[in-house]
Amino acid sequence: MYLWIKALHVIAIISWMAGMLYLPRLFIYHCEAEIGSKQSETFKVMERRLLKVIINPAMILAWLLGLYLAWSGHWLASGWLHVKLALVIALSAVHGFYARWVKDFAADRNKYSQKFYRIINEIPTILMIAIVIMVIVKPF
Repeated sequence: MYLWIKALHVIAIISWMAGMLYLPRLFIYHCEAEIGSKQSETFKVMERRLLKVIINPAMILAWLLGLYLAWSGHWLASGWLHVKLALVIALSAVHGFYARWVKDFAADRNKYSQKFYRIINEIPTILMIAIVIMVIVKPF
């Protein structure tokens, strides 16, 4: 059963990361759309659906399955897991910011520029690289 749970965990992570990498791209394009335009309203729907239908459920599954794997695999005392968990908490915080910005765009209250979202778009990638290194290499 452990390997099935692990496979589902990886699928959840891939889904979460796909959304986390795509949503800021939508923000970048949404910045260009005139408030109240059909294009802006379309971006609002896309952002909300991506967050609610893909990103949120994938994050929840990744967390639940990952915690089960850590417990059942007896990894809880491992240093690499502690670093990984800190990085996943950081990724979850970024997720929280994304959720806030979806609400801001929905209310036509975006405060940030395209450049800001282009920079923010790199944070999940950096965290993902560090997380993968912790899991595969287990340096601690």
